[in-house]
This record gives sequence, structure tokens and C-alpha cells, in this order.
Amino acid sequence: MAKKPFFENVLEGGLFASRWLMAPFYVGLIAALGALMVVFFQELVAELPALWTLDPEGHFSMNAEDAILLALSLIDLSLAGNLVVIVMFAGYENFVSKIDTGDHEDRPSWMGTVDFSDLKLKLIASIVAISGIALLKAFLELGEDYTFDANAQAKLMWQVIVHLTFVASGVLLALMDWLTGHQKGH
Repeated sequence: MAKKPFFENVLEGGLFASRWLMAPFYVGLIAALGALMVVFFQELVAELPALWTLDPEGHFSMNAEDAILLALSLIDLSLAGNLVVIVMFAGYENFVSKIDTGDHEDRPSWMGTVDFSDLKLKLIASIVAISGIALLKAFLELGEDYTFDANAQAKLMWQVIVHLTFVASGVLLALMDWLTGHQKGH
């Protein structure tokens, strides 16, 4: 085997080492996860007193619909947190370095097995779920009367369009991965 020129070795070594420039991005995602956690608890603390507060008519302030909206908001935040963790772990392991946790009992079974294709699909699936929850919340906030102004109607229409765009994107990504897998003989 012929020896590579010095410049080529240095260039390739530099390119390979440059993957570490991505590490601060993943550290930044830890901060984003912390921000999601703070917002989660802020929302929980802000809404829970309504469980025991009475309105002027003597009814509890939080009704079933309000409880469902709170649950959807918290689920939305937890899905976003899950998404950050998946991107953080899978991105770091795919593009920077393997995470060595030894045989730790709490190591997620998917860690180290999510390749870039799987990451794309998990990402779009999470985005579709988050978008779907936001859309469900918007419909629930309409309440019993379906009369709303043109601005609310336009906002709801755009939420539906964006959600359907995410769904279509997910289906197309899955189809492309499926086609690529069949072309490679998988």
C-alpha cells in the first residue's frame, strides 16, 4: 500500500478531529432540556391551584376540559424533551464519539443503535406528535361554541396545514428510507 502524502494525512486528521466542534451543540441541548423542564414545572405550578380554587359560583375553577388541556401541554413539553434527548444522544454517538457507559443498568436499549436514518424518522415522528397535540389543544380551546373570528379561523387553518405538511413529510421520509433499504438489498 502506497504511503499517503503528509498534507493529505494532516488534512484527513483535521477533518476527523473537526467532529468535536459539534460537541458544544450537544451541550447546548442539555441547556435546552433544562429550559423545557423549568417551563414544565412553571406550567404545572401555575395551573394546579385551580384544582382547589372555587369560582364565584362555587364550582372548582379547573374543569375536565382544563385538566385535559393541562395534560396536553405537559405531554407536549415531555415529548419535546424526549426529542432533545434522542437528538442529543444519537447525534453525539453518530457524529462525535460513542458514549461509554459500560454495562450501566439504566442505559437505554436504543442507545448506540439509532443511525442517521432512524434519527430522521424519530425526529419527524416526534414533530408530528407535538404538532398533533398543539392542534388538539387548539380545537379543545374552541370550546362548545364553534363561533370564532376570522383571525382564529385563519390560525386554526394554518395549524392544520402545517400539521398535514409534517405528516406528509414523515410519510415521504419513511417511503424514501424504505425504497433506499430495498435498493441496498435489505
